[in-house]
Amino acid sequence: MKKLLIAYNSRTGTTEKMANYLAEGVRISGNEVQVEKIATLKKAEQVSGFDGYIFGCPTYHKDMTGGMKQFLFVAEKANLVGKIGGAFGSHTHSGEAAPMVFETMQHVFKMDVVDLGPLNLTEALMETDEGMRACHQYAKGLCEKMG
Repeated sequence: MKKLLIAYNSRTGTTEKMANYLAEGVRISGNEVQVEKIATLKKAEQVSGFDGYIFGCPTYHKDMTGGMKQFLFVAEKANLVGKIGGAFGSHTHSGEAAPMVFETMQHVFKMDVVDLGPLNLTEALMETDEGMRACHQYAKGLCEKMG
């Protein structure tokens, strides 16, 4: 059994809902998951030691939140090179945050990111069963990559 960290920031609760659906998908895949708000992760030691990572952030004014930017500096110190990773986020109209987080994981942290790209869903889709299924499928894909 592999252990995965889902670390997220949420402004309206939609990205938190995604984090919880992703966690369900990880558990359904037979793996262990720890879900944390990024505000609770202040030290690299709290981030290191997992087999896989999924970081989530909503898009706010066509950017990731300031809190996520600060968290990524903490995560960088955890030396995640080669670790399996993915990113997710919710948005109302533009959706830039999840791809930004994903690219940071891939190019700055040198993580082995999931071939699915970032999971980027509208807030409206997250009010449907299709949003839940998309989160479950993304988590399943990441768990398959972890082996």
